[in-house]
Amino acid sequence: MQKRFTRMFLRNNRFIAYAVATALLIGAMLLGISIGTVSVPVLAILQLIGTEVLHLPSLGKADPMFTTIVMDIRLPRVILAGLVGASLAIAGAAFQGLLRNPLADPYVLGVSSGASVGAVLVLFFNLSLPFIGIFTLPVMSISASIITIFLVLFFARQIERSMRVETIILTGIVFSSFLGSLLSLMIALTGEELRQIIGWLLGSVSMRGWEYIAIILPFFMIGATILLFSSKELNAMSFGEERAQHIGVNVARRKLWILIGGSILTGAAVAVSGTIGFVGLVIPHLTRLLWGPDHRHLLPLSILLGAAFLIVADLISRTIISPTELPIGVITSLIGAPVFAIILIRRRKERRG
Repeated sequence: MQKRFTRMFLRNNRFIAYAVATALLIGAMLLGISIGTVSVPVLAILQLIGTEVLHLPSLGKADPMFTTIVMDIRLPRVILAGLVGASLAIAGAAFQGLLRNPLADPYVLGVSSGASVGAVLVLFFNLSLPFIGIFTLPVMSISASIITIFLVLFFARQIERSMRVETIILTGIVFSSFLGSLLSLMIALTGEELRQIIGWLLGSVSMRGWEYIAIILPFFMIGATILLFSSKELNAMSFGEERAQHIGVNVARRKLWILIGGSILTGAAVAVSGTIGFVGLVIPHLTRLLWGPDHRHLLPLSILLGAAFLIVADLISRTIISPTELPIGVITSLIGAPVFAIILIRRRKERRG
């Protein structure tokens, strides 16, 4: 009874929801910047951010070593991890709402694998498209992710005209396995680029720098804006596409935009960090449990919590067996796989009940 009351209180008080999510994100960022081989005091971090980023008047001379560590290494790493986590979390929340299934996410639907193939092709052939330069990697990754999701939907429709959610998810898993085989083939044919591709596929935000933030940020803003402006339609479609059609939602057009928005976010995230699984599965599910299924709040809260989660996962990956650094995808999978199993068990029990 007490647990139910607590959950209802959290769901009905949106101010607390946003305050808690924002506090978790700020706390995760400060921890991510502070903890490492050299510990940086929180006051020094706040001073550096104030003077170097916000251009506020300096309260004292900053330590040059702290300045280098924070501004050149840890702050861009933390921001990049936050952007990747936010991208995957909101994309997962949107896919789950669209398909009305908490098991749907970019990883399960094959979108991440498609994005990985696009990105590895760039690395494998050392491609650089005219006029876009450093944006070749995210553009190819996003293009491949969009093509993948539409191929998944096309084949799911060929298998079953009604396109049940279970059919779409199973088709996505099949595509993910097939694309994984293509990645393995490219790795087998790789020479000197082998270490770069393997390290990239395992997922990491290490030593990426401000350049990678500049790469992901515009795509994050575009994709997140598309999905946030689709929140009301996602609420309507959660009751079924026919009902949404009756209340004036152009279901076909809105589904297209949601799929494109989610694919843009996933492709950009994969391009800068590699394959990081389960973020789009775990964070939206936990957010929905705590604060309800209303996508007007679920999507922005998923952004905040997804960013905080991946910053903490990255912190764990680089400190748990320091000085060796684990791929961040290993940490998210260790957390996400059990959660995935728990969701499956709960859904099976609900159906039997």
